[in-house]
Amino acid sequence: MSAWGSLFANLPDARDGEVIEALPATPPVRIERIVSLGQASPPGFWYDQDEAEWVVVIAGAARLRFEDETASRQLGPGDWLHIPPHRRHRVEWTDPASPTIWLAVFYASKP
Repeated sequence: MSAWGSLFANLPDARDGEVIEALPATPPVRIERIVSLGQASPPGFWYDQDEAEWVVVIAGAARLRFEDETASRQLGPGDWLHIPPHRRHRVEWTDPASPTIWLAVFYASKP
């Protein structure tokens, strides 16, 4: 894996499904570029992760909802969220007209 690159280069075709690519990282930290194009979490599905996640939308748009909130959060370029371990959440919508590029950093959180 290269030690440098661009989050905008060589975007994969995400029409058939969200594409997750690992970026250079050292355990216990994992970094991913995620490209979405109209994808959303399946009905009734909630992410429930053992690790914390910090995520930022680099391009595009999305709506993310936490199980303990009634409204979803609209996210655009530069908007980020910190998701503590086991805070259930889902992707309600991503822009179907242009790729949504996410940068996600996963890490162990102290109890």
